[in-house]
Amino acid sequence: MILFTLLTGVTAVALGVDTVLLARLSSGSGGASVEKSLFQRPRPPPMENAPAAPLRAAAPVRSGFMTVQANAAGARLPTLPIEGAMPPLTGAVEWLSSPPLTAEALRGKVVLVDFWTYSCINCLNALPHVRDWHRKYKDQHLVVVGVHSPEFAFEKSINNVKRAVHRLEVAFPVAIDNNYTIWRAFGNNCWPAHYFVDAKGRIRFHHLGEGEYEESEQVIQQLLEEARKEARPI
Repeated sequence: MILFTLLTGVTAVALGVDTVLLARLSSGSGGASVEKSLFQRPRPPPMENAPAAPLRAAAPVRSGFMTVQANAAGARLPTLPIEGAMPPLTGAVEWLSSPPLTAEALRGKVVLVDFWTYSCINCLNALPHVRDWHRKYKDQHLVVVGVHSPEFAFEKSINNVKRAVHRLEVAFPVAIDNNYTIWRAFGNNCWPAHYFVDAKGRIRFHHLGEGEYEESEQVIQQLLEEARKEARPI
């Protein structure tokens, strides 16, 4: 059974087949650990101009922060350092579900930039949380921007990405980053990767890989609260 699952996964990825079922198998079958070890290994880029040494990260890697005093509701809040200005979002070959977005136009909003690719099992495992954050906080001025940076040649097909976006019910804007322009601007090196930007256009936190979703949501909540305070008249 383990060998069958493993061979099925290899065939699906090689052919560019939908990996939603594969993601379910990876989380529920007896061959999960074997299959995950295959897909989470570092591998060299198979395409010309692909980003150097990309990873499909499973273990979470996050920027450092410390918990500090509780707020009025009793929640412990992180101290979020400024990691730098949000890089440009220019260079996408196409945008889905939105006209092209720019870092300047997003000032005043809290932004989550999600680097993903549709055949990445780790990305598929993280995606329900990203969709949920978009749904819960879009009316509070959170903007989720998906950056689809392909690893394999079949992932560069815009029609394939469009079908995946529809199938996976991705309702937030998606930049098709086939030339890795946005990827390189952020200095990113893995899928999935999440960058959290405050209303002043500054990266305040990043998280690489799956997991620690509660901490990531806490970051979103804090940045939204900061934006509300800054918007209030003195």
